Amino acid sequence: MSVAFTREEDLEATAADLPDRPISPHPNLVTLEGLAKIEAALADARAAYNAAQAKGSIEADRTAMARATRDLRYWSARRASAQLVETPPDGRVRFGGSVTLLREDGRSQTWRITGEDEADPAAGSVSHVSPLAVALIGKRVGDEAVVAGQTVEVVAVD
Repeated sequence: MSVAFTREEDLEATAADLPDRPISPHPNLVTLEGLAKIEAALADARAAYNAAQAKGSIEADRTAMARATRDLRYWSARRASAQLVETPPDGRVRFGGSVTLLREDGRSQTWRITGEDEADPAAGSVSHVSPLAVALIGKRVGDEAVVAGQTVEVVAVD
């Protein structure tokens, strides 16, 4: 059937049928900063939901309402399952701390180990369930680990 013969409401109904955002099966460990980010995202989702409702007829913009509802469910679940972790430094790589690595090619990289929702590799933070973090948690300065098939040395822990 030609697109010319499809009803506009059918296209909008399909667009509004958004799948839920996947929720990680791992414990939702968060730093103080990560908890603040979740709460800000939850507030944004509530505001988007209220704005979509205030527009009047839900049929007028079902996609905006579906997106707002989906995000509200996701961030509500993430806030409800958040486990704040504040681990004091003890000389080991830990959740919430930073680690500086020396790679085989001489490059040095620093990473902060955070919760999944606050991880941003481009900004230097990785999730505690990432292969990098799993390989490094518990290591001390001078220890080595294999990351992505390469040996790295821990040169600083904060």
